[in-house]
Amino acid sequence: MQTHPKLTIRRTSWSNPVGRDLRAAQQAELDARFGHRDHEAGEPPTAANMAVFLIAYERATGQPLGCGGLRWLSGTTAEVKRVYVLPYARGSGVASSILLALEAEAHQAGITLVMAEAGSAQPDGKMFYEAAGYRPVPNFGPYQEIEESVCYAKPIMAPVRIHAVAG
Repeated sequence: MQTHPKLTIRRTSWSNPVGRDLRAAQQAELDARFGHRDHEAGEPPTAANMAVFLIAYERATGQPLGCGGLRWLSGTTAEVKRVYVLPYARGSGVASSILLALEAEAHQAGITLVMAEAGSAQPDGKMFYEAAGYRPVPNFGPYQEIEESVCYAKPIMAPVRIHAVAG
């Protein structure tokens, strides 16, 4: 996938060991930010409920840098889950490239609305989604009763011409 000249983004299974390690690093970081482990609203992402999972690799070295996934909420709506970039690679466009690739995957699957959530301990996540064109919406699904959650949505109307390569 070519969304960034220095990256290759590959679609892979949720059980991919590289993806598992990236998600574990993300969860450790969130545990530290929130001060506890119980910060997942609703059902955690699993192989059974994640429709798309992508890993971004540095093109020159093959080093994994980040990941992200989509969970279908309906036939036309998806939720972004587990967008994560290793700390040393942040600020270089990796997360934005992953999000663009996820939006392309959503569009290809007929999804017209992509939603996301960021918690109170994730001001960087809030800024990230807003910069990517996501707008605040009322909390949805498992976030409805969580005051600390901020939910976002973005219509996916125009074709996005970026697709992950099978990995």
